[in-house]
Amino acid sequence: MSEKPHRSLPPEGEGGAKRRKGDVQTDSNPALAVATDPASPFRPSGTFPLRGKEQGRPWKQALLWLAILAVFFYATYGFANWMAARRSDVGQVVFDWERHIPFIDWTIFPYWSINAFYGLSLFVCASESELATHVRRLLTAQIIAVSCFLLFPLRFTFAKPDTSGFAGFMFESLGAFDKPFNQAPSLHIALTVILLEFYARHAAPAWRWVLRLWFVSIGLSVLTTYQHHFIDIPTGALLGFFALWLWPLGRPSPLQGAALASDPKRRRLAVLYGAGAALCAVVAFGLGSAWLWFLWGTVALAMVAAFYGFIGAEGFQKSTDGQLSLAAHVLLLPYLIGAWINSRLWTRRQPAPNHVADGVWIGRVPSTREAAAQPTRAILDLSAELPGPRGTPRYRACPALDLVPLDAATLRRVAGLIEELRRDGVLLVTCALGYGRSAAAIAAWLVHSGRATDTEAALLLLRAARPQIALDTAALARALASTAMATPLPLPAQAEP
Repeated sequence: MSEKPHRSLPPEGEGGAKRRKGDVQTDSNPALAVATDPASPFRPSGTFPLRGKEQGRPWKQALLWLAILAVFFYATYGFANWMAARRSDVGQVVFDWERHIPFIDWTIFPYWSINAFYGLSLFVCASESELATHVRRLLTAQIIAVSCFLLFPLRFTFAKPDTSGFAGFMFESLGAFDKPFNQAPSLHIALTVILLEFYARHAAPAWRWVLRLWFVSIGLSVLTTYQHHFIDIPTGALLGFFALWLWPLGRPSPLQGAALASDPKRRRLAVLYGAGAALCAVVAFGLGSAWLWFLWGTVALAMVAAFYGFIGAEGFQKSTDGQLSLAAHVLLLPYLIGAWINSRLWTRRQPAPNHVADGVWIGRVPSTREAAAQPTRAILDLSAELPGPRGTPRYRACPALDLVPLDAATLRRVAGLIEELRRDGVLLVTCALGYGRSAAAIAAWLVHSGRATDTEAALLLLRAARPQIALDTAALARALASTAMATPLPLPAQAEP
């Protein structure tokens, strides 16, 4: 839940305003003054000055966590190096083209800079809750990366040229604890992803491009300092985005309400997606080389299997504006591309929506351009896996898993939403194809509003408008029977003869 912004107070003497008890006096606290200075590139979002303990930065907790994380990092990272050095089966994954990557000694400076960004980030956190989320992300990346280093150790194979000067000193300092192991996924890249997202949220808009360029240089430096091979970069990036997805800001973790699905259809779909993930892994490891990109498909399909098996539609992290979180978008990209292509292929002969009754239309999730070309005043989107259009006057998302019947509570909710939204004008009810989830929602509205006497009558109206709809009629009838409303939705006023 986002906090309400606090209005700025003018200095005492301007406009008659006086400081009140609880206001933070930044003039007596230089550190806080810097943090609340609008010109500072790293300031928390919101309006200043800050007030009260609720907005105070958790300095002591940050200092404690810095000590804990530093010990944990060097202990676990060093242990993984020590274990790999004692194994005779350490492999390597290197592409021929990587031999053309130049060694650039000065890039050790952006490479090392991540240490400063890491430590400083704990003190930039504006609240205890943000600090807790940030620490969870850092620990998640560390634990998963070190686990991979221990289970699947890899070695860097290029010899580093001799260096001198301050750059040489930096390389010597790095070599004191870092060895040619601990490769994939690159923890350096995972932390780069986590920290870039963190600082981009806190930085003033004018500084964000500077930050992004610097963090890109950090990412490239793992190659030009001969610390990592290419395979470590995409795997490290996926790890970083996974930590962001697992511990989002402003919403619960997707694992918070996780429970084994009781619906047999969800469990079957989870098994099918899990089998797809396994197949992608077999292709990637079996064929190697460029086929290793199939590991991205493994991650995406394994996550979708988890959504069907126990997480639910919340795993897609679709927000109220219809957009998926950046982390979900990156992690699920192979699946999302397939879902979009599937949506367009199945509806290629019927891309336009169809009118059902009283200003309620049914169709596939439109693109922003398609939505702008339609006389739509409101959209109710039931797809979890596809982003909604931007710029619709009234947009409501009710994400539901594809190919799974809507439960009774969802049907009752969407029936009420349809009746509410249609009063503003033309309403489009959508899902990926406009054949399943959206049809079930409109059927619920037709029955609960009295426009249809029962499920069969509702389906007759729907099929007359859109013949391709595909629903589990028996499951829909049972769900509608269990959600009979004490008071039906109001019918539109009838004109007198």
